[in-house]
Parts: sequence; structure tokens; C-alpha cells
Amino acid sequence: MKPIPLIPSLRLLLHVGKWCSIALVVALLAGTASAFFLFALEMATRWRQTWPWLIALLPAAGFAVGWLYLRLGQEVEGGNNLLIDEIHDPRRVVPLRMAPLVLLGTVVSHLFGASVGREGTAVQMGGALADQLTHVLRLPAVDRRILLMAGIGAGFSSVFGTPVAGAVFALEVLAIGRLRYDAILPCVVAAIAADQVGQAWGVHHTHYAVLGWAPLALWSAAAVLLAGIVFGLAGRLFALATHALSGFMKRRIAYAPLRPAMGGVVVALAVLALGSQRYVGLGIEVIVEAFAQPLAPWDWLGKGLLTIVSLGTGFKGGEVTPLFYIGATLGNAMAPLLHLPFSMLAALGFVAVFAGAANTPLASIIMAIELFGPQIGPFAALACVASYLFSGHAGIYRAQRVALHKHEAPAADDRAQH
Repeated sequence: MKPIPLIPSLRLLLHVGKWCSIALVVALLAGTASAFFLFALEMATRWRQTWPWLIALLPAAGFAVGWLYLRLGQEVEGGNNLLIDEIHDPRRVVPLRMAPLVLLGTVVSHLFGASVGREGTAVQMGGALADQLTHVLRLPAVDRRILLMAGIGAGFSSVFGTPVAGAVFALEVLAIGRLRYDAILPCVVAAIAADQVGQAWGVHHTHYAVLGWAPLALWSAAAVLLAGIVFGLAGRLFALATHALSGFMKRRIAYAPLRPAMGGVVVALAVLALGSQRYVGLGIEVIVEAFAQPLAPWDWLGKGLLTIVSLGTGFKGGEVTPLFYIGATLGNAMAPLLHLPFSMLAALGFVAVFAGAANTPLASIIMAIELFGPQIGPFAALACVASYLFSGHAGIYRAQRVALHKHEAPAADDRAQH
């Protein structure tokens, strides 16, 4: 074996040292921001559950969030899509105001009962805080791309407690069919360290227990593949409906603050009519129920509709946790039809609907293993890949590009969107 030349080895060592150092700073910033956000979110959720009448103020809260973004946040209105666009085509550093604005907007949305998630907030905070190092370190465009990806991975990891999935998500989410291996070291280091930072601040993530497993056999694999197709179609429907409603509201209502105000009216009236807040907020309690007992077969639809209204009209938060809810309850509902344990299919739906809607099958498979243990690995692979293939090329992130089509002849409607 030939000895490794000294100069290239030294350059590699300096490269590793540089990016490990930067990634650790990103992790400290993103992990701390996510911890503060999760504590604030927990408090807001507790207050809303203590005083359910707060839902009546949701239209006013929506108007306030819309007005705040109109006055101070038009440059960062794009959210996750802005970060992805900046990675694809770097132009200028993301304004720092993105972090406090999305944090405040999301906490207010949850306090008054919007049906939104949390991943978008953590990712935007992580990306915006990381990008500020561009000024400090005077990084070129190619390094800035990597820096933003590390921030995305750190934010995702710290809010869900899934470090490896967070790193792979940052590499996978930018373009369908392509991973960005040039950023693999910073993303892995930032995601793992950010999760540790969150734990050091006292963050505790929800534990989901799978109560029963089917044997890995031909019949169970076929059933999981069929379920994966349904999960992919559900993810596709969610993404298309959310984008369609958002476009409709922007065309019909010129004054931006009125859009979430009207969405708040619809959600508040729906909660009043149902007499329950089961389909608003994060819905973690219902997700846990989906692993423990059979649920009403329409829970996934109720959550999906209120989330589409909330996000499509302009409330801040994220799509991922609602997708977990939709997937877990849909899997729970399908379990008797497919003769699979309901907690197992809830776990598969949890990750597979997200895989299809976000076009991130690898991150979703890894997340399943991190959350539910290695036994789910083969089933998660089948469900997430099937969901990914059947969800089309339109996902929850508009800025996501198609590097490689999922199949040889993409549908005309998919091509038209890219």
C-alpha cells in the first residue's frame, strides 16, 4: 500500500477540522433555539388546553401573524422554500429576523388552536441562525450552501430527536433523486450535536411504543406495499390541496393578514361544530393513541382538512407533525383491512406519509428505525419507497427540484409543475 502524501492528508485534516468546528457552532445555535421553541410550544399547548375558549380568538391571532409578516417579514415569507432556494442559487444571507418571526408566529398559531406543526419553525431557525456565520467567517457561495444544509439538519434533528434522519433529510430534501454528499460531514456532525444540545437543555421527546409486529413474510410485505401506496397518495393529496388553497387565497384576497384571519374563522367554527380540539395543535396525544388502540377511521381526514386550511391560509408552523398524525391515524384505520397490527401500521404510516409528501424516503426510513427500533427497518423501507413512488413529483416544498424522475415517464401534471 502506498503511503498517503503528507500535503493532501494535511488538507483533508484541515477541511475536517474546519467543518466540524463550524458544524458544532451551528448545532449550539440551532439546538438551543429548538429547545427554547419546544418549551414555549409546550406552554402554549398547555394554556390552550386549559382555556379552550382561546380558539375563538384564532381569527384575530391569524390576522396578527399575517400583519406582522406583512410589516416585518416579507423577505422571509418563503420559509423553508427560501432556504432551499438559497442553497440552489445563493444570492444573499437569510435575514436573521426569520428566526424570531417564525418562532413567534408558530407559538401564537398553536396557542390559539391552528392545526400546524413544528418542523418548519425549527428548520427555519436553524438555517437562519447558521447563515449568519456567512458574514462572520466570510464564506464563499459553495461553503454557504453547505452551511445552510447543516442548519437545516440541525433544526430537524433537534426538534424530533432523530439525529441521523435529520442529517439525511438535509442532504435529501433539496432535489428529488439526488443526495448532496459534499455536505455529509457538516450535516452529520451538526445534526448529532444539535440533538445533544437539546437534551442538555432538558428537552424530552415523545416515545412511541409499537405493541405488535407481523412476521416478515410474503403476505405481510405485500400488505405493507399496498399500505405504502395509500400513504403516498395521501401525502400527494395533502401537498396538492395545501398549495392549491394557498394559491387560491393569494389570488382572491390581496391583503395578506385577512387570509389567516379567514382560515382562523373556518378552523374555529369547525372546532365549535365538532365540540373537540382533537384536530388542532400538534395532536401528539392522538398520535400516541394511534399506537395504543383502534381509533375512529376518519381521524386522519379531520386532521388533514384543518391542517390544509391552517397552512393554506398562512398560519406558521410546519407540515411534518400533522403528516405524522395523518399517517399514524390512517395506518391505524387500515390495519383491520390488511390484517396487520394496528400499532405497527400506525408506525409505518407515521413515516411513510411524510416520505411521500416530502419526497425524502431515506430520511423517513432512518427516522423509523431511530423512533421505533431496528425491527421496523424492512417494513419501513417497503412502505416509504412505495409512498415515495406513488406521491408524484409535487411535494410540500415548492422549491424542491427534480434531479431524477421517479419513473421513466412522469405524468403530465407533474411535469407541468417543474
